Amino acid sequence: MIVNLEDLRRHARRRLPRAIFDFVDGGAEDEYTLRANRLSFEKYAFRARALVDVSQCDQSTTLLGKQLSTPVLLAPAGLTGLVAPRGEVLAARAAANKGTLFTLSTMSVCSIEEVGAAVPGSSLWFQLYVWKDRGITRALMERAKAAGYHALCLTVDVPAMGRRERDSRNGFTVPPRITLFNLLDALMHLRWGLWMLSAPRPTFGNFVGTGKVEKEDAISVASFTNKQFDPSVTWADLEWIRSLWSGPLLLKGISCGEDARLAVQHGVEGLIVSNHGGRQLDFLPAALDLLPEIVDAVEGRAEIIFDGGIRRGSDVVKAIALGARACMVGRPFLYALASQGQAGVELMLDLLRVEIDRTLALIGRPRLSQLDRSALRFEERPRAAEKGLELLAANHMK
Repeated sequence: MIVNLEDLRRHARRRLPRAIFDFVDGGAEDEYTLRANRLSFEKYAFRARALVDVSQCDQSTTLLGKQLSTPVLLAPAGLTGLVAPRGEVLAARAAANKGTLFTLSTMSVCSIEEVGAAVPGSSLWFQLYVWKDRGITRALMERAKAAGYHALCLTVDVPAMGRRERDSRNGFTVPPRITLFNLLDALMHLRWGLWMLSAPRPTFGNFVGTGKVEKEDAISVASFTNKQFDPSVTWADLEWIRSLWSGPLLLKGISCGEDARLAVQHGVEGLIVSNHGGRQLDFLPAALDLLPEIVDAVEGRAEIIFDGGIRRGSDVVKAIALGARACMVGRPFLYALASQGQAGVELMLDLLRVEIDRTLALIGRPRLSQLDRSALRFEERPRAAEKGLELLAANHMK
């Protein structure tokens, strides 16, 4: 039975080969930041108000001019198609059906055009890296614009690739390498194996057919993209991006007030407060701990989206009370895809929707617009949370 997002994670763990599950589930190095993202929510308790009419709770919101039925968005996630065939299309359809947004990763299996043809562009954002070959960067933006994507989300926290040691131990590669262990693991996860056999071999769909790679097999495309990550990107490149993209522009990976102020000065409409899900730099603070500093620095001049550790509707309510306009979820929708495909993602969004409404009712603030920091009480981390660090670490390393 699935009653919460952790149940979806357990389902995904059973259904996916170990290397694929760990690719989704794991974090950088010792995974401190990965664990901290979850445990940071324990620092905040609610201040509930009584005798308030909560017969009609409303979690709808507007974001960059678009009306949404929920403040929960689907984050960009590379290689979603490794979890389920055409995974990006399935997730995008689920988001559109539930009145929210899906962000397509540059490193997706399905292409910009394939996802854009599957759902209305107004329900889509596109995540972009600035590549060494600026012509590729420009072409990706032009393709997203032509396909009707509403907003551009520029990731700024990957000047170098983080090291995820679970992937190293598992010998994870793109595409998955055929070894005796991986073959046996796939045979033990027959549903996933049959899924993969029903679809073309996964590759980076946005680079196939562009003429930029000499060979278009998955290994060659992966090798090409790995060499294209540019560690020299600066604020001047953001000015160039801004000159080419006329729609809403967001920066993903802002983690301090100084950069938040610079971003606003460069004309971005939104900031995504994120530590990349603990997948890049270990020992960054928890994303929730970064949120108040960035909200205060921006002073309402850009819309703030929170990304990092959401597993409950109450987590969403806490992030919005601290100043976020909306929240992104990444791993949870991948767990849901692995569990039940598109229906799983819709179920995940429904579970969060019910939990958000319940939390709003129980704290006596039936509308998102009524949330602010007065809805929360900051608590020193309880002793139980210290034990929780150990338990969560053990759980993630199983």
